[in-house]
Amino acid sequence: MQKQVRIAPSILAADFAHLGDEVRAITKAGADLIHVDVMDGHFVPNITIGPDSVKALRSHSTKPFDVHLMIAPVEPFIKAFTDAGADIITIHIESGPHLHRTLELIKSAGKKAGISLNPGTPAETIASVIDCVDLVVVMSVNPGFGGQSFIDGQLEKIHLLRSMIDKCGRKVDLEVDGGINFDTAPRVIAAGADILVAGTAAFEGGKDAYANNILRLRSGSAHI
Repeated sequence: MQKQVRIAPSILAADFAHLGDEVRAITKAGADLIHVDVMDGHFVPNITIGPDSVKALRSHSTKPFDVHLMIAPVEPFIKAFTDAGADIITIHIESGPHLHRTLELIKSAGKKAGISLNPGTPAETIASVIDCVDLVVVMSVNPGFGGQSFIDGQLEKIHLLRSMIDKCGRKVDLEVDGGINFDTAPRVIAAGADILVAGTAAFEGGKDAYANNILRLRSGSAHI
């Protein structure tokens, strides 16, 4: 039986003037997770939201909050985001000097821990921490801005990570983030992704289109 791919709409592409309404609408439309991109203008060239915004949005959805921290240093802010209501916290290998300790800090708060790989970060770098992560994220664009084009060279990395995860004997989800649309989704699913992060493709067309957008992404079909 083929596994069902999960869709994590990125609120980076939502209407920030009505963010609570957008989170409720995308939840009702069938989102599996709510993806929250946190950027600091230092680790990546953009600034988005902080823990207070996550806390304010928490009551608008019962879905897991998949919080992607693109900040450095990351460790001092883990508690703020766990207290704000994050269910999954993903950090980058390069965002602090003590990767294992930071992952353990996330786990000690009762949250799922994820690790994200930039396009230039080799898949092999997760080998030493795969025993303590719940999620591996492949960045298929350079992090910082929504609406970028998928980097085709990341498909090989997705294949490699799928093999590494399957061999590790643990339940670790493989998520792909960046340039996911109705054309790239089928290729990413075929490469072994469990979760697709989609911004523009999930939120385009307004609230009446959200459910069909999610259905098309999940099915890996360009037309429904």
